[in-house]
Amino acid sequence: MAEKEIGKVTHWYDKISVAVIKLSGKLNKGDRVKVVRGEESFEDTVGSIQIDHKDVDSAQKGDDAAVKLSQRAHEGALVYRVE
Repeated sequence: MAEKEIGKVTHWYDKISVAVIKLSGKLNKGDRVKVVRGEESFEDTVGSIQIDHKDVDSAQKGDDAAVKLSQRAHEGALVYRVE
């Protein structure tokens, strides 16, 4: 499986399990992503994306996208789209 870096986690909201990702590539609802920080990594499917508290189906390079994840994503973690 090919992986392409699409962003970096800039903030984590623990109570709602949401990561804010500064995107360097496109992200779509339903995409499979891999979150990597040091030796830790996990894969997840993007179930929801919000920009400025509005639900969207996709986000573009330069957006700060809020993405719900199943595991904690530490600030500074790199996000890859798994293809």
